[in-house]
Amino acid sequence: MTVTKRRRIRQTDILETRLAEEARRLREQARLLPPGLQREGLLRKARQADVGAHISEWLRSPGLKSPQ
Repeated sequence: MTVTKRRRIRQTDILETRLAEEARRLREQARLLPPGLQREGLLRKARQADVGAHISEWLRSPGLKSPQ
């Protein structure tokens, strides 16, 4: 049995920034495509990245209270 070592990547930007950049990149790609399934798929992924960024921001907010 061989053991494969996992590559570790240290992230320099916070998750919200990376997700916002990914959403921007996906929207730019979608803008270059004609209307259709591929374009809609890219726009859906961009919306998911936006939602992920908002959820991550909400989870990191100081107003969020832990259960007692």
